Amino acid sequence: EAPVSGSHCLRNSYWNSTIRPFLTVPQAVIGNRMANIASAKKRARQTVKRRAHNAALRSELRTMIKNVRKSIGAGDKQAAQAEFNTSQGRIDSITDKGIIHKNAAARHKSRLSAAIKAMS
Repeated sequence: EAPVSGSHCLRNSYWNSTIRPFLTVPQAVIGNRMANIASAKKRARQTVKRRAHNAALRSELRTMIKNVRKSIGAGDKQAAQAEFNTSQGRIDSITDKGIIHKNAAARHKSRLSAAIKAMS
């Protein structure tokens, strides 16, 4: 019988492609000691998942900035502006989640915008 495609399949593919590669820390280890209490084990598991998710978002942020810089380097102002417009909202949402500081996000956006405006 073929598996039913549904939201769980999408979640699994997102998990396998985005979060799983970043899971490198053993799940119930805190520092270099093993957790003994159930709540500490749970906290260690949550930390590993959160760390992986944050790393994926940080990677996405860097990729978006890199794509805008590539468009600027290619000299295509229209493509650079379009890339910047699509990435701007995503940068803001990643900032709202606390992955990077709001001033750092503003700095990235300001420098990208200035580089696009400087293009002839």
